[in-house]
Amino acid sequence: MSDISVKINIGDGEGFIVKHGTALREALPDIPEGVIGVESDGRLYGLEDPIDESGQYKLLRLGSDRAVEVFWHSASHILAQAVKRLFPHVKLGIGPAIKGGFYYDFDFGEPISADELPRIEAEMAKIAEEDLPIKRAELSPDEAKNLFTKKKEKYKLELIEGLNERITTYSQGEFTDLCRGPHLPSTGLVRHFKLLSLTGAYWRGDERNPMLQRIYGTAYPTAKLLRAHMQRREEAKKRDHRLIGRQMGLFSFHPEAPGTAFWHEKGLVLFNAVQDYWREAHLRHGYVEVRTPIVLSRELWERSGHWEHYRNNMYVTTVDDVDFAVKPMNCPGTVLMFTERQFSYRDLPWRVAELGMIHRFEKSGALHGLFRVRGFTMDDAHIFCTPEQLVDEV
Repeated sequence: MSDISVKINIGDGEGFIVKHGTALREALPDIPEGVIGVESDGRLYGLEDPIDESGQYKLLRLGSDRAVEVFWHSASHILAQAVKRLFPHVKLGIGPAIKGGFYYDFDFGEPISADELPRIEAEMAKIAEEDLPIKRAELSPDEAKNLFTKKKEKYKLELIEGLNERITTYSQGEFTDLCRGPHLPSTGLVRHFKLLSLTGAYWRGDERNPMLQRIYGTAYPTAKLLRAHMQRREEAKKRDHRLIGRQMGLFSFHPEAPGTAFWHEKGLVLFNAVQDYWREAHLRHGYVEVRTPIVLSRELWERSGHWEHYRNNMYVTTVDDVDFAVKPMNCPGTVLMFTERQFSYRDLPWRVAELGMIHRFEKSGALHGLFRVRGFTMDDAHIFCTPEQLVDEV
């Protein structure tokens, strides 16, 4: 441990001096009940984490807004430990805290079904009952590689690859995970939880990588808070725009065209009303409306840079040995129209608006009703002007 000292100030107290790198549990003279760590300048520390900077620290109490991030993160590790106990050959991905809970990614080899979730929950309950201390350790990259090589955790080894700094792990009982932390002091604090769903997810979000299975869950310090969260989820389901749209006869989605809405007669009335307002507003501000083709040649997309940088999100086809793409954006078509005309400076600014139907390949796991789609109408506006007109146009 370094001989350098740091000063910790908590609340309105005078503060106290500890050696740099002292674990928070050892640094605090007296840990009040319900405190699971501290926060300083947005950074969270668990009781096992070393204090490495002088500053003002705020106690993290179980149930506070920031403490719940630590709570969910530890819950994800309990989930992983439970899965590892039930499926010893499973390979571990990652398991972060997210808004409203947590998830963990697994490679089961042979996919499991959602019917296994109650059994996993029961094992999680056993781990909570065991009240296992959660211990932090620092390893060199070589030590971490040796550890996870012995555990045959190929995804952890991939995460370690290229890291040169010290690596941290957190252990509870027989389970050890690669993790930055922070975490709760023990598994016994996580006794009220619910596994919510089982979905597919590409490793590191890349469709070229293996498809893993992602288990989502949530957890709270008390049964009352968990019940309240589950009630909010049920109420949110009733307000789901996909359900309301179908019930009101506005729009629907079908597997024959994933990520693209079918507008029903009532919904199209609203759709057209929005477009009518859009046209009136753009006309009032001096725009002309144009329409460009939906399918354009690869050569244009190479000129615009989309082919190099956005190719994986485009729908591509070949006709008469020529590559074409369904447009993911309106801009290149509008620019092409501008370049074919002779403009005098007297003709500028040329304000152009388009309601263009565009298509983008979004991963199936990212699709969500009208919020995240593959085909939609993009209301685009382009202004062609002289440098002197730029400030007025902006």
